[in-house]
Amino acid sequence: MADLKIAPIGGHATQAGHNAIARNVAQPLDLGWVQGVRVNLSAAERRVATLPGRRTVKKDAQAAWLLKAITCIDLTTLNGDDTAERVKRLCAKAKAPVRADLLDALGMADRGLTTGAICVYHRFVATAVEALAGTGIPVAAVSTGFPAGLIPHDLKLKEIEASVKDGAEEIDIVITREHVLTGNWQALYDEMRDFRAACGQAHVKAILATGDLKTLRNVARASLVCMMAGADFIKTSTGKESVNATLAVTLIMIRMIREYQERTGFKIGYKPAGGISAAKDVLNYQFLMKEELGREWLEPNLFRIGASSLLADIERQLEHHVTGRYSAYNRHAAG
Repeated sequence: MADLKIAPIGGHATQAGHNAIARNVAQPLDLGWVQGVRVNLSAAERRVATLPGRRTVKKDAQAAWLLKAITCIDLTTLNGDDTAERVKRLCAKAKAPVRADLLDALGMADRGLTTGAICVYHRFVATAVEALAGTGIPVAAVSTGFPAGLIPHDLKLKEIEASVKDGAEEIDIVITREHVLTGNWQALYDEMRDFRAACGQAHVKAILATGDLKTLRNVARASLVCMMAGADFIKTSTGKESVNATLAVTLIMIRMIREYQERTGFKIGYKPAGGISAAKDVLNYQFLMKEELGREWLEPNLFRIGASSLLADIERQLEHHVTGRYSAYNRHAAG
């Protein structure tokens, strides 16, 4: 297993270092481009429905894909009963996401495998930053009145600034869904532009809450407007909506990423979040990213997976690959 193609990136997920790409620069709002977006629903559904049957990996290849997925996980806790100790445990798991004996058996013991980031509420940013000091693992903070995004705009900006001050290198913002549902693209653009400015050097992920946007065309247009306004990543969901990440939504969003790159030259990252808890499911997201955008979008500077329980199932699958036996989930706690 020593030839697994896992780059020794140490999990650092900002767009810097040896995987550096040019950061997105805000473009003028092009309403003609936005209004011209169309989505073929039946074609999109057919595309994603056939994916699991057309693409599969087994044995060593599957282990390699799952190890790569770990480096792209934003290991997340966003619960009302979060505590500092829970966050510290999660940070410990981010630093050592797979048991040492399994990594040794896979020939990966010396590769510095970590998750892509830790994602927490603002209250725990400083705690996570301290726990991860010296690891290169960034802290992402959900912001702007997460998850509904219905607090006053000035408070949203202050929350972003406070998280950046505490050491967050990434900010996951939530958009105002009303702007999308009413077609007020100028308001969405202005809001996203302000969020990007408040983030400064911290990278910003725009959460669209796709389950609230009603149509795939709305998802496509909202994706485009957020990228025009300077988003570094576009993200599906807060994980709190009734419908979160899906392959159909993913297809539409990454095709908008591709179109944006073709027109502007800037590469935008993508983050599905909410409901991705099984290793077999994350493989489908990886396959779609590679097929639609290319190999570069399998790295954490352009691809993230917002998840809490996914890591436990991946580690469980890796143990099965090494030993031939499945173990109980409680032996692979996330934190």
